[in-house]
Amino acid sequence: MRIPIAKEGYPFILIAAALTGISQMFAPCWITIVFAILLVFVISFFRDPERTIPDDPKVIVSPGDGKIVEITTEKDPFMGKTFTRVSVFLSVFNVHVNRVPIGGKIEKIQYNKGKFLAAFNKKASMENEQNIMLIRNGEVEVLVKQIAGLIARRIVCWPKEGDEYKLGQRYGLIRFGSRMDVLVPQSTRLTVSLGDHVKGGISPIGYLE
Repeated sequence: MRIPIAKEGYPFILIAAALTGISQMFAPCWITIVFAILLVFVISFFRDPERTIPDDPKVIVSPGDGKIVEITTEKDPFMGKTFTRVSVFLSVFNVHVNRVPIGGKIEKIQYNKGKFLAAFNKKASMENEQNIMLIRNGEVEVLVKQIAGLIARRIVCWPKEGDEYKLGQRYGLIRFGSRMDVLVPQSTRLTVSLGDHVKGGISPIGYLE
């Protein structure tokens, strides 16, 4: 049976569990409580629940759990094309395992160093440290960005260029607190609005025309 915890979280969970156990034997009760709360938080942060992925071939799903904080049109320097960008803010209380918004071939992956502005800052999409992935499905191209935040300093991306990924398949995570951008064709029929809460791999953000 699969344990619903991302493997990247095991070292943090073991450390928090060890601190809790040691403090229980040698430290005051309040310190044990603090470490126990930390343990619960770490387990919660790295949780990785199963998701029922939509089977509509035209759907684009959210790459992560969180809140829609920006919808805009922009020319992305990665491709030099104009896309519709949908930005999702992931708080430290959201699931942080990321999922591909559309099935297809991983055409290109590029990691850009940058700043660590708060993830809800509008400038974060362009200025923050981020990992950009281009997915191609036939003639359709979709970009998805993992963006580091004020606290997040570690981006994990498992695919390699040339890999084939299915819609909603897990492809990485960000520690701790972050932002994800999905750049879709301008003809996409969006189904989300500012302030909406979405779940990775489940919630449609739009449909391809």
